[in-house]
Amino acid sequence: MHLCLFEDAQVPGLRPLVESRAAYALRLGGRTLFQTANDAFVPIGVALHARPLVADVTRQRYPAASVNALPDGADVLFLNGRYVAAGGTAQQRLAAVPDRDDARAFVQGETLVAAWVPDAATTLPDDVLARPALTAEAFGDLPVSELAEATLVRRPWDLLTTLRPALARDVESRFGTSVSVPIADRPHAAVHDGVTGVHPERIHFGSEATVKPGAILNAEDGPIYIGPEATIHEQAVVRGPCILGPKTQVKGGANIEGTATGPWCKLAGEVHDTILQGYTNKSHPGFLGHAVLGRWCNLGADTNNSNLKNDYGEVSAYAPDEARFVGTGRQFAGLFMGDHSKSGINTMFNTGTVVGTNCNLYGGGFPPRYVPPFSWGGAEGLTTYRLDKACAVAEHVMARRDTDFTAADRSLLHRLFDRTEEERAAHHG
Repeated sequence: MHLCLFEDAQVPGLRPLVESRAAYALRLGGRTLFQTANDAFVPIGVALHARPLVADVTRQRYPAASVNALPDGADVLFLNGRYVAAGGTAQQRLAAVPDRDDARAFVQGETLVAAWVPDAATTLPDDVLARPALTAEAFGDLPVSELAEATLVRRPWDLLTTLRPALARDVESRFGTSVSVPIADRPHAAVHDGVTGVHPERIHFGSEATVKPGAILNAEDGPIYIGPEATIHEQAVVRGPCILGPKTQVKGGANIEGTATGPWCKLAGEVHDTILQGYTNKSHPGFLGHAVLGRWCNLGADTNNSNLKNDYGEVSAYAPDEARFVGTGRQFAGLFMGDHSKSGINTMFNTGTVVGTNCNLYGGGFPPRYVPPFSWGGAEGLTTYRLDKACAVAEHVMARRDTDFTAADRSLLHRLFDRTEEERAAHHG
């Protein structure tokens, strides 16, 4: 069986996080939606469907996968890229489809969750993966089964709902439920004798991870994984469930809880119930909570976000795909920021703030609760962040993490800049 993750018409609901990546590239916990699905179904090969905007960067990110092309002669399980492979009845039903000969679609209301198509390249139209979004209609008159129990992420804040279960699931799927060796005796990590480990059997380390004296690792409420070459500095507190990616640094005195990072992040101050997709810095004191940040973001010293309204009511947030504020269904919701965006010192983000890709925010007061891509300014007003300057900064920042700013990266930013011009004009005005 081959697996094909696809994007559907509801993917824009995940802006700003999908402005520069396919939906299945989003981090759930220690793994992305792509990795979680791949581990769950164990296909012999992977094909990917991606919107035109992100197709080239998807090929760049997944060089072993076939992007927008089906393998010849393969039986394919098409799976919505927003699907969370968290076990349960839905996953059991989908995992059983290779044992059946007949093609079938699985839906949740009007949304296509999956489709099983034997010999897909022969059966389906040649242009099926050339479509910007896949729906059930793309597969013709397949028999349809309802899959109401499937979990699909629809908005950025849905990732917060799935975060803690994903953290526990990802650690336990890799290491099991316990390890008997004391943390200071793990041969592949450098853990100082002065480190306090609470429930050490649930604390795990990647190769060459380092934990400095006085740090506290508390796995009482969930497991902890410190990734390869990651460093926890003196007197930092990490409370599980937490997964800190490769080369991530937690600064001295930091307070981290219920958080997932991708590779090469920096954390300081108080951070909890937050996802950093990777290569993002919060290197200074300040509070970041119930937040999801993209890659290559940088928060200046004493940047803070609010995650709770004064009246303890439901937080609303701006949905760019609908051009309006919508209810999040959450009492706690903080900052949702796209790739390459940055804040200056003492920046304050209100509850449920959405910041698009490649924004540069600074100054006193609260910036608007929605900042469209390529915006420059703050509470006093916004103007357009020059595209040439934005690309130059991105290239310089990525080089600091030994990463090339490729032609595909540049092309994506150019196209995103052009297609959000009207949006900027409306909000800057």
